[in-house]
Amino acid sequence: MNKRKITKLDHLKFEPFNKYGDPIKGWFWHKISFDEKTNFGTYISKLEPGTKTIPHIHTGYEEFLILEGELIDSDGTIFKKGDFISFEPNSSHSSHTKKGCLILTFMRGHNNKLNKK
Repeated sequence: MNKRKITKLDHLKFEPFNKYGDPIKGWFWHKISFDEKTNFGTYISKLEPGTKTIPHIHTGYEEFLILEGELIDSDGTIFKKGDFISFEPNSSHSSHTKKGCLILTFMRGHNNKLNKK
């Protein structure tokens, strides 16, 4: 049992989200099993109201569950509490939130920033 880890949602310690280098304003994360070298693992993100993600492309699967609030994807789709979203390799997007949200993310590959046009 010494290899078991229990993460309690009401006791999370969030840090500024800095996976792309500089922290992104309004975005915080709590790493559960995330390995920064391989970019595989699980983490919980907290996005404050008005936060925008960086446009990016996935090299592997990125999947997430909306735990609280809502997230609006670049095509206008609104992800709400209880929605489980899967992005396949070579898919790209960005998101934003008006109300704020809490997201459980399962990452299996790197995300590469897309150049803004």
